[in-house]
Amino acid sequence: MAGAQEVVTIDGGDLGCARLLLLLRDRVATLPGGAVVHLVTADPVAPIDLPVWCHMTGHAYLGVVEGADPATYVVGVAARPAPTDARNPWRAGPGATA
Repeated sequence: MAGAQEVVTIDGGDLGCARLLLLLRDRVATLPGGAVVHLVTADPVAPIDLPVWCHMTGHAYLGVVEGADPATYVVGVAARPAPTDARNPWRAGPGATA
């Protein structure tokens, strides 16, 4: 279908919060603004962590893919995301504004 947005799927498996956010941050850094990511994860804290991380970085948390098993979360990639700490992706990085 012409003009359809390709969805990039990231399989986070059973990674915990920190490793999951590192994986997500590194992958979205390679994508153009406006890209859509489906993050598949068994992490029970993902529905809390992902919206907060998206808010902090400027990415758009677009919700959950209904009926997906395992759970799949949708993130819209920002064209100019705010940086996060290199080792701690849940913390704002240098140059980030509050």
